[in-house]
Amino acid sequence: MSEAATHPATAPVARPELLASLDPLLREWLPRQRWFAGKGRPVTGFSLVAVVELLPPTAPLGLLHLLVRAHQPLSPTQGALPHPGDCYQLLIGVREALPPRLAPALIGHVEEGPLAGRTVYEALYDPRPAGVLLEALRTQARISELRFERDRHQEIREDLVPRLVTAEQSNSSIVYGDTFILKLLRRIVPGINPDLELPLTLSKEGCARVPAPTAWMLADLGEETHVLGVLQPFIKGAADGWELALRELAKGEDFSAEARALGRATAEVHMALARALPTVTLGHAQMELLVDGMSERLEAAAQAVPALRPYAPGLRTAFGALADLAAEGHTWTAQRIHGDLHLGQCLRSPTGQWTLIDFEGEPSKPLAERRMPHPTARDIAGMLRSFDYAAHSHHPLVPGWADTCRSAYCTGYAEVTGLDPRTDPVLLRACETDKAIYEVLYEARHRPDWLPVPLAAVRRLAASP
Repeated sequence: MSEAATHPATAPVARPELLASLDPLLREWLPRQRWFAGKGRPVTGFSLVAVVELLPPTAPLGLLHLLVRAHQPLSPTQGALPHPGDCYQLLIGVREALPPRLAPALIGHVEEGPLAGRTVYEALYDPRPAGVLLEALRTQARISELRFERDRHQEIREDLVPRLVTAEQSNSSIVYGDTFILKLLRRIVPGINPDLELPLTLSKEGCARVPAPTAWMLADLGEETHVLGVLQPFIKGAADGWELALRELAKGEDFSAEARALGRATAEVHMALARALPTVTLGHAQMELLVDGMSERLEAAAQAVPALRPYAPGLRTAFGALADLAAEGHTWTAQRIHGDLHLGQCLRSPTGQWTLIDFEGEPSKPLAERRMPHPTARDIAGMLRSFDYAAHSHHPLVPGWADTCRSAYCTGYAEVTGLDPRTDPVLLRACETDKAIYEVLYEARHRPDWLPVPLAAVRRLAASP
């Protein structure tokens, strides 16, 4: 590809028969993917949002980029309003037959339509298609609706060997030669995605706690832009906070020094975001809306997860206490935050430096809500819950481990901001309660074996004064 290469749309894959031929295969394959959001509800059909040919599907190796909307019955939490269905980004490889190394990537064999007789598979397992994406980013290609952009100050070499990250993720990631990592968003929504917006902002602000985006992948559909992926520097040898915490737990080592350093890193990111982007003051009316949202999420979760119902009255007191403080005239500052902060979103380099990644926010929430200012206590509560998760992942339970880490994290945060999150216990309890309710609903849908972990927190929070 040449610099800023532009490629026309190609006719062979634009036919409606393509989706019809893939439909039975996708109905079987898509719900099994970790990043599929509609688990527990049948797929009733698909509609094609966009299709782009990255490598001709009639060649020995073809590559199709699809944006596909999956139609499903509404869940109780989606209400009665019509829902268009979630849009997913798929990269589909096309071959006559798969070599054994690509067996885990199999989607199926196409019986009819333009790909009849061919085998389709998850292309990210295959180095050649994965290399096509990096080359498009390197050359700032435009291919039909797809647009690839980059930071011209960062070099992207041509000879980087790709490998798919196979760890459990809510999106997909490819590492290129231990130099870059490309995060491909799977559930696609229109608008400015904070996973690109906030790291770009922090880079301009000079915040070294977040890797600066190197390149990004977009789709222009009608009047709206959709963020599809972000390429960032790969921190070689880094350990994510979750794995590190579990490793230290298994060795019986103290983790409080790391938790304290992580508190400092979080505070630096929050302060940089507050400098770069507007902050707002939340008074009685705004807090009333915030509390109403928390209460509604509780009611919806209790309806969906019967095990939560006995604790609902106690959990409501956390939100009621916050509403009472607001009614008395207390105000809070809200700003842009990470939005889904936990140990797995933090990396410690071999030099001991902590960085924060994955600013997408909670994918189940609407994009507009994820981009709203929130109290920083939401992020802090997420990390406090994460220490609790780590403690419960180790058997036998190490008494006091989570409490020690939670305290050290808040201490580190206060060392940078001058404000200890524990000095606002009503807000912190409300945010932690809201997070635990989200966890209960998530685990009930995706990982039922983990449900006892957030339920243990729910019991504690429901009984708190």
